Amino acid sequence: MDATLILIDNDAELVRARALVDRLWNSNDARDIARVEAQARLIAAYEERNWPRRAPSIAELIRHLMDQHGLTRAEMASILGTPSRVSEVLRGKKGLSIAMIQRLRARFRVPVDLLLPPAKKAPARRAVKRAAA
Repeated sequence: MDATLILIDNDAELVRARALVDRLWNSNDARDIARVEAQARLIAAYEERNWPRRAPSIAELIRHLMDQHGLTRAEMASILGTPSRVSEVLRGKKGLSIAMIQRLRARFRVPVDLLLPPAKKAPARRAVKRAAA
């Protein structure tokens, strides 16, 4: 096969690049393997540029965990407090308390940093002008 890579500037070229990777995927030729790796990097760069990833909200993460573990909102009340608190957390209206975070971590075995809200940036401090003495 030739050593051409597809530079991706639009969705049509993305389709062609993915087809090339599919065609070369099972090859044992070292040149084809290198070509697949390079083309995969070009695909990843295009996708990241056009569809950047964002971290899920805490409510989205909890809904995902509930789905993965087959839990209902009623069953989440033992972890988050009351049914109304479950509703508020899942709608993103209320944050998690430390106790809730500890119970979620213990129940789902997830790292605490996934359950903590993102750090807020401190406002820029203005320089204080001092009067000449």
